[in-house]
Amino acid sequence: MATAPPGACLGFTNLMETFTVNVQRAEGRALNVPLIAPFTIATSRLERVENVGVRIELSNGCVGWGESPILPHVTAEDQPTALAKAAEASLFLNQIHGKTLGLVLNDINSMLHGHSFASVRAGIEMALIDAVAKSIGIPLWRLFGGFSNSITTDITIPIVSPTEAAELASKYRNQGFKTLKLKVGKNLTADIQVLQAIRTVHPDCLFILDANEGYNSEEAIQVLEKLHEMEVTPILFEQPVHRDDWKGLGYVSHVARTKFGVSVAADESCRSLDDVNKIVKEDLAHVINVKLAKVGVLGALAIIDLARASGLDLMIGGMVETRLAMGFAGNLAAGLGCFKFVDLDTPILLAEDPVFEGYEVSGPVYKFTNSRGHGGFLHWDNIACSGISPELLSVRHKGSKYRMATI
Repeated sequence: MATAPPGACLGFTNLMETFTVNVQRAEGRALNVPLIAPFTIATSRLERVENVGVRIELSNGCVGWGESPILPHVTAEDQPTALAKAAEASLFLNQIHGKTLGLVLNDINSMLHGHSFASVRAGIEMALIDAVAKSIGIPLWRLFGGFSNSITTDITIPIVSPTEAAELASKYRNQGFKTLKLKVGKNLTADIQVLQAIRTVHPDCLFILDANEGYNSEEAIQVLEKLHEMEVTPILFEQPVHRDDWKGLGYVSHVARTKFGVSVAADESCRSLDDVNKIVKEDLAHVINVKLAKVGVLGALAIIDLARASGLDLMIGGMVETRLAMGFAGNLAAGLGCFKFVDLDTPILLAEDPVFEGYEVSGPVYKFTNSRGHGGFLHWDNIACSGISPELLSVRHKGSKYRMATI
């Protein structure tokens, strides 16, 4: 696969230094969407999407859209926390006049620092960058390098019964998906049974295994041994062990590559630039899974640069998100052209699509045909408009559930 050269994001870098931001109005609201079916992974079960939508309007009338995804036990924020922090950031942005984009993004990074508020930070960054891209009349994929205006994604099968997995695999095969990402890690025997069922109905598919920290190192090796006996070689084994089990991650990576020819990806273990530095220095994984909700947009760009300079392969993924967040991530991946693995499928798992326009979908292929920004937007008046007002930001109500008020 051809890839863009490192540093292909110079247009965005220049824009941060030259574009002056004047915010007319910023706000966040609860973005709740039902799932077609519960989404189960090794560490959590999601019944419905409860994210936060972000809208930022500049004084020139251009509106940008972002999304802060919430996934229990993966993102640090729950929805009430995310709404409260989005309100704080919006209050700050509503007072911004005459700062460069880079300075504003740095201020947001200081306000919503680290992994604790990474998802909220990502949503704000997405909306702000989208608004700025619209202001200069350029699509995001071109702003981020212009390598391509399309991507091809895998599709995820959550932890389900062998029968259900086979039904999903057959459906996805008919829709043109060639790569299946299988959630594993709760029960080794059941995982193998599901794999066997999928191979029956989709024998030519490529496999990604995602354990979401569910195995210990010995169990992870056992899975690869069982697959080897079945003459199945996954193209990737994602986060086989607990995020803090660095020794186990390194051990599985070494055995997987040398004995089975399988690459291992760090996902939950990679939540900061420091984590990537550790992975590089100690040779702990072969692939870095970049998710905007884990590290924000600027954090993702820094990690991408480091990983590429260090010879690691890249994967782009997400939480359970609508086409707002996925559209931004997809534009980033298409524009940079440096991702060996693309896992941006979760809008397909939603029972409803609240996003208007945006990218075109043809099975696993997303095409970005919009002329400005990422192209997707919400009908804001249809999004729940209740929550924490600016006047109440200083009042802490632990355990309460808020809805987002217009700021």
